[in-house]
Order: sequence, then C-alpha cells, then structure tokens
Amino acid sequence: MESQSNISEFILLGFSYDPNVQLFCFVLFLLVYVSILVGNLLVLVSITCSSLYHQPMYYFLTHLSSMDICYTSSVTPKLIGDLLVEKKSISYGSCMLQVFSMHFFGGVEIFILAAMAFDRYVAICKPLHYMIIMSRSKCNFLVLSAWVGAAAHSFPQLFLAILLPFCGPNEIDHYFCDIFPLLKVACTDTYVAGLLVVANSGLIALVTFVVLFVSYVIILFTLRNHSAEGRRKALSTCASHITVVLLYFAPAIFVYLRPPTTFPEDKVFAVFYTIIAPMFNPLIYTLRNREMKDTMRKVWCQSYFQRKNTHN
Repeated sequence: MESQSNISEFILLGFSYDPNVQLFCFVLFLLVYVSILVGNLLVLVSITCSSLYHQPMYYFLTHLSSMDICYTSSVTPKLIGDLLVEKKSISYGSCMLQVFSMHFFGGVEIFILAAMAFDRYVAICKPLHYMIIMSRSKCNFLVLSAWVGAAAHSFPQLFLAILLPFCGPNEIDHYFCDIFPLLKVACTDTYVAGLLVVANSGLIALVTFVVLFVSYVIILFTLRNHSAEGRRKALSTCASHITVVLLYFAPAIFVYLRPPTTFPEDKVFAVFYTIIAPMFNPLIYTLRNREMKDTMRKVWCQSYFQRKNTHN
C-alpha cells in the first residue's frame, strides 16, 4: 500500500485537447457555473427573507440550493480552470478531497430530495396531519439524517480511494477525480473494490430512486380524489420534483450501477448530475411555482425600492 506515495499528482484528460473545443467548453461551463451560483443564491435569499422559510417544502429547498452550490463547486471551478491550461494536473491530496466532497454533497442532495418527496406525500395524502408530521423539529431531523447518511456513504469511498496503490500511469480519463477512474489506474486487482463501489454508490442511487418513484406513484394515485384545482396545483409541484429527480438519478444510476468499468461516455453523463441538474434546479422550482415567483418578485422589488429611497 505504500506504493501510493509514488504518485504525487494525477493528470485529468478532460473532454478534449482541441483548443477550439476547450474554448467553447470554457465559455459554456463558465456561463453555466455563474447561472448556478446566481440562480441558487436567488432562491436561498428569497426564501430566507420571506415567510416561505417556515414552510417545510421551501425549508428543504434552501438546503437543496445550498447543496447545489457546494456540490457543483467541488468540480466545476477546477474544470473551468483546466480548460485554460495545457497540463490539467491535480495533486493527490486535492484528488482525494474531490472524491470525498463529490460523494458527500451529492449524498446530502439525494437524501434532501427524498425528504422533499416525503413532504409532498404527507401534504397530499395526509393533509389533516401535515403540520404535526412535518413540524420544524421533524424537518431538522430529516436534514440531519441527510448529512449523517451522506457521511456514511462518502467516508467509505474516501477510505477506499486512499487505500488504492498508485505506482504507474497517472492519467485519469475524466474531468474530475472519481472512484471508478481511480480504480482504472491503480496498480492492483480492483475487482472487489469495484463491487464495493457498486454496492455503495450504485445501490444508494437505485434504492433512493425507487423510493422516490413509489412515493410519487402513491401521490398521483391519491390525487384522483382531489378537486380539479387541487390536482392541478399538486401536479405542478410534483412535476418539478420528478424532473429534478430524473435529471439527477438517471445518469448517476447509469454510471454507478453496473460492473466496475469506465466508458468515454461517462464524462458526458457526469455533466448531467454535476453541472446540468444544479443549473436547472432553481429554474424548475421557480418557473413552475407561482408562490415562489411572487415571493421573489416581492423580496427583490421591495429591496430595490428600499435602496432607492435610502439614496434619495
């Protein structure tokens, strides 16, 4: 195991070494990253500065936006910077930190999405008991559980990566450090380690997706007994959640729930759950939500007029 000290850095191959492709990707990902930061910060500030913060669904949404920022920031700034340099290197320590942060923040996000699905289930299927079941203490417990669950998922991944011996090639065919690409360049038999990754990452993604899918099936079944207006409002909210779930889970399940190997297409699929989903989350939850749009308009317009009156 001491052979890992032979490698002090890894080379990330990224998407392409074509200067034109790199320039295009630089502009694209820079714009996307800025939109992720702006969009999620707008959602965070709008909710925390309004009465929506006391509603469980929006309380969870603030945590989801926070995780979107942390999750994509563990990968995207490094990706953007690498597109401007010829040698895309990352130190051994930074690589291990990236493995941990990706899986930790991604794990929190997965469990927050599950908490949001549970909130919608209670709101639609047990409306009379909603305020009792979804009290603030229960919401805090669900958020804490998401952090604990993410830690239980990410620390084994980190330890597995640290224990891998690296003594030969140090080129990683990806744009960030992840466990499967690291297994490919490790100088040992990684079959068992690969199965452990599938059992950890793959099964967590699959089980959570199945739970979410079943919960939304139950919700849609229950909506048959609601009024037309109630169905419309509930379907609008659930459609937002389902869109986010599909954007995040479909590519993640494809990457992690299969025999431990890597394909060139993995980088494209990884873009969806590391960059595209965090970008679309604020758009999906605001553009399809009248209450959220009204709140954002009220908060930001009020802030603008207050500043204007102060200057006058």
